[in-house]
Amino acid sequence: QVQLVQSGGGLVQAGGSLRLSCAASGSIFNINTMAWYRQAPGKQRELVATIASGGSTNYIDSVKGRFTISRDNAKNTGYLQMNSLKPEDTAVYYCYIRDWDGSRFRDYWGQGTQVTVSS
Repeated sequence: QVQLVQSGGGLVQAGGSLRLSCAASGSIFNINTMAWYRQAPGKQRELVATIASGGSTNYIDSVKGRFTISRDNAKNTGYLQMNSLKPEDTAVYYCYIRDWDGSRFRDYWGQGTQVTVSS
């Protein structure tokens, strides 16, 4: 059994910052990819940022220069530092991991956390 527990969302004014955390526990073997997705009301879930096991990162254009994804492999924890937040960043944010158990990849999702940015 694997659990991803998210924390750190909330309400912030435009221009403010939030830091999301995602802690994985249970039968974790070797996390390959960690990522953050978000889903705004009435929109499809979109990939925001990814970080590979070696530390390489990717971001969607709309968050480049404002968001930073990171991970602590020893703690099986991922983070999303969000600065200069804009109202259009308002969404439910989900963490995701792809874990390699030696024979196949397994995908897991966090429970989601609301981020609301007021103008």
